[in-house]
Amino acid sequence: MSAAMRYAVYWAPERDDPLWEAGCDWLGRDPERRVVADTLRPGTDEPRRYGFHATLKAPMHLTDAADEPALFRMVERLAARTARFAMPMLEVATLRGFVALLPTQPLASEHSLRRLADACVTELDGLRREPTTAELRRRNQSQTLGSHEAALLQRWGYPHVFDRWQFHMTLSDNMPDLQALKRLHIEAQRHFAPVLIGPAVCESISVFEEPAPGASFVLARRFALAR
Repeated sequence: MSAAMRYAVYWAPERDDPLWEAGCDWLGRDPERRVVADTLRPGTDEPRRYGFHATLKAPMHLTDAADEPALFRMVERLAARTARFAMPMLEVATLRGFVALLPTQPLASEHSLRRLADACVTELDGLRREPTTAELRRRNQSQTLGSHEAALLQRWGYPHVFDRWQFHMTLSDNMPDLQALKRLHIEAQRHFAPVLIGPAVCESISVFEEPAPGASFVLARRFALAR
């Protein structure tokens, strides 16, 4: 394990789920099979690097006292005591200037998905290396954060957690050109329409790895939830 590696815990559809196939096809990369398409869709560079997913625990470096097996054990234990549940219905929408899959209705605070995200943030945080001042500054500068989000970033290394967490599966880069954003939104609606006909089931959570700074994230392991 390299000290430069980062790890994240994501929800990703199962490998035989049509939503997974559609998402990997849209982004032009399968992070589990580590296959990249010959032709890549413009406007999807950043989400392609991260892979098709929804964030539960944002990318982090591990502390010197932690290692990959320790992370895997903790994620496995968390998954084993979490019962499988139905995901919310999803739709193509826009969020903060990019195209994404979002729930069709707001998630209630007691929803199983929200409780799972909160558990990933808190229970895995002991393995997270504190970001440097420079890293925090970069994250602050890359987003417009209010005082509450800034406090969450300082405490948890990520501003969009707990009451500021919003389930989403990113489908595009941030697009200041509103017409380009609208065109990609329409294209994504057409692409995903056949697979958004019913809710998926959250059957597992996954650990993704970034082998080196700027490298593409790969799906390292899936951990099954309890039946």
